[in-house]
Formats: sequence, C-alpha cells, structure tokens
Amino acid sequence: MKYTIKEMVELSGVSERTLRYWEEYGLLIPVRHPQNGYRLYGKKELLVIQQILFYRELEFPLKTIKSLLDDPNFKAESALEKQRELLLKKRNKLDQLITTITYTIQESKGEITMSDKEHFEGFKKQMIAENESQFGEEIRQKYGEETVEKANAQMMGMTEETYKTFTALGIEVLEKLQAAAKEGDPTNPLAREVASLHAEWLRFTWPHYSEEAHRGIVQMYIDDERFGAYYQGNAQFLKDAVNHFLDEE
Repeated sequence: MKYTIKEMVELSGVSERTLRYWEEYGLLIPVRHPQNGYRLYGKKELLVIQQILFYRELEFPLKTIKSLLDDPNFKAESALEKQRELLLKKRNKLDQLITTITYTIQESKGEITMSDKEHFEGFKKQMIAENESQFGEEIRQKYGEETVEKANAQMMGMTEETYKTFTALGIEVLEKLQAAAKEGDPTNPLAREVASLHAEWLRFTWPHYSEEAHRGIVQMYIDDERFGAYYQGNAQFLKDAVNHFLDEE
C-alpha cells in the first residue's frame, strides 16, 4: 500500500515540513507517482521513518543517522536491537530521575528525610546514567567495555570532597576555555593551562590517563556534535590546545 505525504503525516505523526526536509537531506526518498509525480510512501519508507524517529529519540544528530542508514552493512534488525537496548537505558535513567524527584518532593513536604550521603550518591548515579544514555555506545566502542566500567566505578567511589573538586574543576575548564578561545591562540599560556586542567579533570574518572587517549577524546568532541556541545562551540579550540600542549610535554 502506498501513502500520500498527507496520509503519511497522519499515520506517522511527522510533519509534512519534516518529511520534505528529510528528503532534501537525503534521509528519506519517497517514490513518485508515475502519472502526477506526487510523493508516495510505502512499507520501505515507513520503516525508514521508524528508524529515524528511534534515533532522534536517542538524540542522534541527523548527520550521524544518515551515515548509519547509508552504511552498506546497515541491518535494520540489528539496529532495532541496539535501539531497544539504548532506549531501555534511557528509560532507566528517566525512572531514576523520577524517583529522585519524588523523594525530593516527599522530603520537602516533611514526609521522609534524605541524608546528605543519599543526595550525594544520587548525583553520582545521575551523572553516570546521563553519560551512558548519551555516549555509552561510542565510548565503549573506542575504549572498551572494561575501561568504561572501571571509569564508572571510579566515579561511584569518589568521596564527597573529591566529587566537589571534580565538578569545580570541570566548571573552571569551561570558563577558562571560553576566555582562551576568545583570544584565539591555542598555543598561548591560557590555552596551555586549559589543556593541563582538562587532563587533570579527566584523571578523576579515567582508570589510566594517557596522552593517546587524551588526543582521542578531544578528537571525538569534533567528530560527534553531541560531545562538542558540552564545550559551547569551543571543541575545536580545545582539541588544538590539547594537541599543542601534549606535543610540548
């Protein structure tokens, strides 16, 4: 059965404007009616829309989705299995956030009491859950399952004092990176300080720091916009600063 674009909008819930944009982007190419040239969508196109929607729910950028769908080795069944796994992780993260919010509301009403330790442990679990939901697959492919699990364990093993130092250092890296990027020279003293602080920040959660891994992670910030967004548009500058810093070490 073939659907017109208006029928596909009603069936899928995707707007006509979005369907047209996906077509322009090369993600979804409908067939054309042989007589009037109208767009038509069949079972094949419907499954592609489903794939795109699943990946978008997982916050994959369109560039990455297109790369995945264009891969000659792409298999829909394997992709669905992986998407299911990632969506379950996302659901677990949301369940955890909902539980934390519920407990916090109950505490504010005086119905329960949460210790500082419970609050602190919740923060760490939330950070790990967010990282796993957004970047778990990529970092496991690059660094291996064992390395990621050790990093998560290292995070959970932080004392409250260490965790505060870690988060404060992360903020300092962002602030000084922004200032250094405005100066525009990744080789100047401030940029070197940023690179050094970034290495120090990584050591809090990495079981073993290495220059090679540091170069790899800043490259990943460039390759995947989800990573780079954390650095507020300064991922390329950070990469250049880190590589220069490591070259001189």
